[in-house]
Amino acid sequence: MDAGIYFFGRHISGLARLNLFNVPANFDFPNGFDTNKWTAETGGNGNGNKEWQFYTADPGNAALDGHGCLDIIALKSPTNTFKTRFGNGAYSSARFNTRKKFSVKYGRIEARIRIPAGPGMWPAFWMMGEDTATAGWPACGEVDIMENIGKEPDIVHGTMHGPGYSGSQGPTAAFHLKNNERFADEFHVHAVECETNEIRWYVDGQIYERRTPADLPAGKKWVFDQPFFLLLNLAVGGSWPGNPDETTKFPAVMAVDYVRVYQR
Repeated sequence: MDAGIYFFGRHISGLARLNLFNVPANFDFPNGFDTNKWTAETGGNGNGNKEWQFYTADPGNAALDGHGCLDIIALKSPTNTFKTRFGNGAYSSARFNTRKKFSVKYGRIEARIRIPAGPGMWPAFWMMGEDTATAGWPACGEVDIMENIGKEPDIVHGTMHGPGYSGSQGPTAAFHLKNNERFADEFHVHAVECETNEIRWYVDGQIYERRTPADLPAGKKWVFDQPFFLLLNLAVGGSWPGNPDETTKFPAVMAVDYVRVYQR
């Protein structure tokens, strides 16, 4: 499937699409992991969500698979292998961001990903406002392009967070696969299109959510007309997905074929 045929709600094909946008910023992985664009985060503080994993920069938790994909790998080790704020210190994974290396204000942001399934898995492709260090969260804004909790293998969520509408109060919608399909079985393209005062969410070219300032609680500020950096991670456990159990299979792999950004 040509994952890039839908741009700002219009179906276009071939090279014509490049006439509408600047040449895309490609975050493909066949030739190696580009540290000029991505930074590996480390630590086990729970990230405000009571997550169990310790994020490492170890190749055991993130590696090229030999077929052009970046594998983000959650591993289970003996109890207390890692120092974490929550959980039993047995789990490690990886998280990457483009902060201070690449950001986008308006355009189409997409990634082709195959996610793992199972209780306690929490893969995500998302964005944070570049001013997070000064504004703090949620005032900086957050756009969750794709989140899944492993106990719901046929559902992904798209959500926005900002001042006065964060956490469980963030405007959100869910995309459901049909016919008992699972997101763990195939790669899917997850995307948002960002314009002034509007964000739209897509899975495999199908729009399933649209948000504007009219969707915010009365008097709350729209904080999404600014540069955002990108994040990819595979969390284990936490307040939303719940924790892994005896049925959760490890290693668990979030395979990323590419990340592409088409800027206005």
